[in-house]
Amino acid sequence: MKLPHECRNIEEVRSAIDIIDKEIIELIARRHGYIKEIIKYKNTAEDVFAKERYNAVINKRRELAEKHHLNPDVIETMYKILMDYFIKEQLALLKNK
Repeated sequence: MKLPHECRNIEEVRSAIDIIDKEIIELIARRHGYIKEIIKYKNTAEDVFAKERYNAVINKRRELAEKHHLNPDVIETMYKILMDYFIKEQLALLKNK
C-alpha cells in the first residue's frame, strides 16, 4: 500500500482507506476475542464494569490520540461506544456462565 503522499489519484487514496478500514475491523474482531475470553476471570457485574479500568483505558486512549494528532474527544467517544458494546456482551456471557 502506498503512503498518503505517494497516491496519484482519488482511487488510490480510496483503495488505501478501504485497506485500512478492513484492518481496523479485523483488529476490533481480534479485540472481541479477548473480550469474550476475559469473562473467565470475572465473576460479578462489578467485575465486568471495572470502572477504574474503564476510566484508565479512556484516559490512555485520549493520550494516544493526542500523541497522533487526533481529536481526543472523538477517540474517547469511539472507545466508549466500543467498550460499552463489549460490556453488554460480557454481561450476557456472565449471565450464561
